[in-house]
Amino acid sequence: MKILRKSEWAILVLLFVYSFIPTFGGLSRVLELAGGPAIAPANPRASSMPLPIVLHILGSFLFCLLGAIQFLPRIRRKYPATHRIFGRIVATAGCLSAGSGLWMTHFYSFPISLQGNLLYWARITLGFLMIFFIVWAVLAIRSRNTSRHSTFMLRAYAIAQGASTQTFIGIGWLIFFGTEATGPSRDAIMVFAWVVNLLIAEVFIWTMLTPKQRSAACASDEKSARTGQ
Repeated sequence: MKILRKSEWAILVLLFVYSFIPTFGGLSRVLELAGGPAIAPANPRASSMPLPIVLHILGSFLFCLLGAIQFLPRIRRKYPATHRIFGRIVATAGCLSAGSGLWMTHFYSFPISLQGNLLYWARITLGFLMIFFIVWAVLAIRSRNTSRHSTFMLRAYAIAQGASTQTFIGIGWLIFFGTEATGPSRDAIMVFAWVVNLLIAEVFIWTMLTPKQRSAACASDEKSARTGQ
């Protein structure tokens, strides 16, 4: 028996590839802090206080990769126990990622070229919003509201995948202009990436999830009506 359909394998591979650079780049930083070879450029903030960045990297890694598996319909239907176990890990990892990101944003000292006011407030706002979405999704599934659970987890996932979109836009900027973006340009790119992700999530919710939810609700109403008769 096939575990996944071809379309689901395509979604999974796409999300894994999309997450590759920031997640595995982050893991290389963790290995470096653990005494391994230095692959990424030196980061004085990570060297002086490594715990928050390690927690952020590990939380983001689990949330993005295990979260991709959570979106696959066949896993949800055929392996509900696995979906629930992964869900607990994903929710915890997402809150850990967002919480450590909030801590780093506020307490790490960033040069203005890497974080201006725009990026600071975007990170603070989206960090709290991501935690809110995850908590709301958990509450929704506890009350058996699967549609609300799915929509809020998708929004949280869109925020978490901001680093992937930022990486690809940054690479495009580097190729086009021949230098990395810094200062206000970098802030704008980072914020724009989150906006793109959230817009895509909302389009998916309103074009794919919402029609299915309405169909399910109509079917439930019709069944109730027939039962009442």
